[in-house]
Amino acid sequence: MIGMKLESCRNLVFVLGDQLDEESSAFDGIDTDQDVVLMVEAAEESTHVWSHKARTTLFLSAMRHFAQDLAQRPAPLRVEYRSLHVERDATLAEGLGAALLKYHPQRLICVEPGDLRVRQMIEAEMASASTTKLEWREDRHFLCSVSQFRAWAGQSASLRMEFFYRTMRKQYRVLMDGDKPVGGKWNYDAENRKGFGRAGPQDVPRLPVFEPDTVTREVMALVEKDFADHPGKLEHFNWPVTRKDALLALDDFIEHRLPLFGAHQDAMWTHLDFGWHSLLSSSLNLKLLNPLEVVLAAGKAWRERDLDLASVEGFIRQILGWREFIRGVYFLDMPGLKTANHFGHKNALPAWYWTGDTHMNCMRQCIGQTLENGYSHHIQRLMVTGMFGVMAQITPQQLCDWYLAVYVDAVEWVELPNTAGMALFANGGRFTSKPYIASGAYVKRMSNYCSSCKYDPETRTGPAACPMTTLYWNFLDTREAALANNQRTALMVKNLQRMTTAQREEVGLRASEMLGNLDSL
Repeated sequence: MIGMKLESCRNLVFVLGDQLDEESSAFDGIDTDQDVVLMVEAAEESTHVWSHKARTTLFLSAMRHFAQDLAQRPAPLRVEYRSLHVERDATLAEGLGAALLKYHPQRLICVEPGDLRVRQMIEAEMASASTTKLEWREDRHFLCSVSQFRAWAGQSASLRMEFFYRTMRKQYRVLMDGDKPVGGKWNYDAENRKGFGRAGPQDVPRLPVFEPDTVTREVMALVEKDFADHPGKLEHFNWPVTRKDALLALDDFIEHRLPLFGAHQDAMWTHLDFGWHSLLSSSLNLKLLNPLEVVLAAGKAWRERDLDLASVEGFIRQILGWREFIRGVYFLDMPGLKTANHFGHKNALPAWYWTGDTHMNCMRQCIGQTLENGYSHHIQRLMVTGMFGVMAQITPQQLCDWYLAVYVDAVEWVELPNTAGMALFANGGRFTSKPYIASGAYVKRMSNYCSSCKYDPETRTGPAACPMTTLYWNFLDTREAALANNQRTALMVKNLQRMTTAQREEVGLRASEMLGNLDSL
């Protein structure tokens, strides 16, 4: 660093906690002598929503490992790492402000955040830094840029992932036979909805073990001390926090769980926390894995091992289709998506969403699993905790904040569209064709939860009535006209219309009792 003052730099490169990508555009043109990489642990990132201990641990441990990797490169980078152990910054802006005062950089370089709240915070802090220019760079981790998605969406009022997915398949030549999809179909979702039957899940593969190292254990101790009242547990923390471990997780999934991934991906069972799911979303969202390498690994396994096409296509659709689509929707529809409330729901989030202490066994199982691991799979999120939220008329913003808080893979760009837009229908069907609602019969068909529950999924009134069932029929009754005009819910309404006026009134009375005292369910 000859000719430089120790406490100065040309560019300050600000790397956020979900941008742990050594191929990031943030590092383009970086000079190891003149530039400094800034990373900030900020308490507010765990408190603006009441974050699960495992979520905070994952982010902080992964950040610390990434900083070590940058500093230990063959050409090491100069890293300014501000930790909650030492600097104890309350906010990202506080940490950024301190670094700006220390280094007086000519430019602050940032990759566009996946949370517009963070972008606004950085821009507000930079407004007073008149001598430092702010440069935003594109996040090239993704396979579809924001501008490309905007061009695809055009002025359409209604967006459908399926058509976007086909465009991406063609663009990246994934599972293609010339201009046609392999197997003759684009989508094999109908083949991936099997339950387990009475015997339950069989021959469930073991997961790889990622034993916490010294860095992770230090973070766990910090979290238990500084965020002691936060939800969740750390006893079974087993998430990849380095790229090396993330690659091991990918290899393990491709080898042991991808072959049977599809068939039972919607099924649920007591004490089956992970099943055949990939568990790669946290590594992808931290950017320890690149989505294209994941997609190509699945495609290669299909070609070389003659795996079930429905399983492989279903997995690839989640990464190449849904994940990229959701990110595009986030940047297209914000900030309105944040406050959307199509149904005008006003009920408070029941306290048991944070404890799992409810008589509904399906909710108790899914929330209990979430608190234990910081994870539940997409059907548990969509068709149990989310579906109940819709039918219980919970304010979307409260439930969206809960989802952002309790899952280790939650970053706003992916969490908010999935919850507000899909699970809760808060945006009125911008990219979904119907609200996701069902009675307790769906849960019974897809799980064993109902067999040990206080409530009867086939009963809609009386003390044994399943809240899912009662609130389902009440939802249909109170929105009959709108749902009758939707071809995907019209049959539900026809079933409703078979009920007598007296039966409908009885459902309404029982539903009112439930809605007036959600905490007691």
